Amino acid sequence: MELNHKGTVTLQTPHLTLRRYRAGDGEAMYRNWASDPEVARFLSWSAHQSPAESEEIVGAWIETYESEETYHWGIEYEGDLIGDIAVVLGNWKHGYAELGYSLGRAYWGRGIMTEAVKEVVRFLVREIGYHRVIIRHAVLNPASGRVAEKCGFTREGVLREHFLLKRTGEFLDIACWGILDREIPD
Repeated sequence: MELNHKGTVTLQTPHLTLRRYRAGDGEAMYRNWASDPEVARFLSWSAHQSPAESEEIVGAWIETYESEETYHWGIEYEGDLIGDIAVVLGNWKHGYAELGYSLGRAYWGRGIMTEAVKEVVRFLVREIGYHRVIIRHAVLNPASGRVAEKCGFTREGVLREHFLLKRTGEFLDIACWGILDREIPD
């Protein structure tokens, strides 16, 4: 399968700008979502302890933009960086990409992540050429499932005790969702 990699380009939706991270974004990242234990509750990372920690991570992400196979956006709403969306796993040979995302709690339940996911899926399928996009999330986090469902994904099953939450030592069940290229509206 041949993909037309373009890297992380700016994507615009009616309410959002999805853009590359820039030096200095760590402060907004820390303030708006990365310092909140509730945002990180079911994710692979722990809440950040300082803006400097967030800025260090942003710096590492900026370096990855050298590759045209990197797809990682900051979510900007009304001029403020409020969340993150990225291809966390891409399999070029088999034509699928897995999305991961997080959003500041102040912005939950407003359709923001649904709008971001729809645009990223459109871009990955229509412009890059992926056949399939996947979302996986902790079953204990049904809000992520609602985002997938609103974006037209099909729930494909549950991986039992698939993810070790290191903070607690608990194994979490993970819900799997997928959408195929032919299921994306034109």
